[in-house]
Amino acid sequence: MFVNVIFYMVLGTFSFALEPMVTQAETKCPSLETKKIKVEGYISKKFKKDRKKIAKEFIKMGDTRTALRVFPMGKASDVVAVGRCVPAYIARHVLSTAIKYTGGVGSLVVQDFVYGHWIGIGTTMFDEPSQRKVTTEQVSQLLKPDLDDKNFHLLYRKFSKQNELVPLFGLKLPNSKIPGNTNNTLIKP
Repeated sequence: MFVNVIFYMVLGTFSFALEPMVTQAETKCPSLETKKIKVEGYISKKFKKDRKKIAKEFIKMGDTRTALRVFPMGKASDVVAVGRCVPAYIARHVLSTAIKYTGGVGSLVVQDFVYGHWIGIGTTMFDEPSQRKVTTEQVSQLLKPDLDDKNFHLLYRKFSKQNELVPLFGLKLPNSKIPGNTNNTLIKP
């Protein structure tokens, strides 16, 4: 009994000293025949009368379904989220259509926070540490038609990489949304 207590105390002490390691499970994306892409979000208020026509424009590429609402206060948010299983041709079509009917594309959400077969446009459900501001040049790189699925998502992940430090109560603190970030404000030797 005493040996077990000592063993677990030593094991617990070492587990706190080890750096946290984050691994990502690589799962296959189901085909579009079995799982359609859902396009969800808000369009700007000035397009209220054309909502159904706009929804048809979003699903024009096929293999998608929509759930669009009108943003109640003028321009919709410029935040866009693209899941990791969304094909590049659908993502490009939705991004270019979102530029027309929302506040544009100004921020991208990290793919780790988004369901694989989901695209959010004009979305307001993600806080600022989950997003990354993008330039119009970066958005135009994402819209290049020569990008295949793999390169599109690599570029998307590069542009949506989270900031290490985020503003909180007037300070720049470690981003708690990054896996493995312990919010340790002590300087490491």
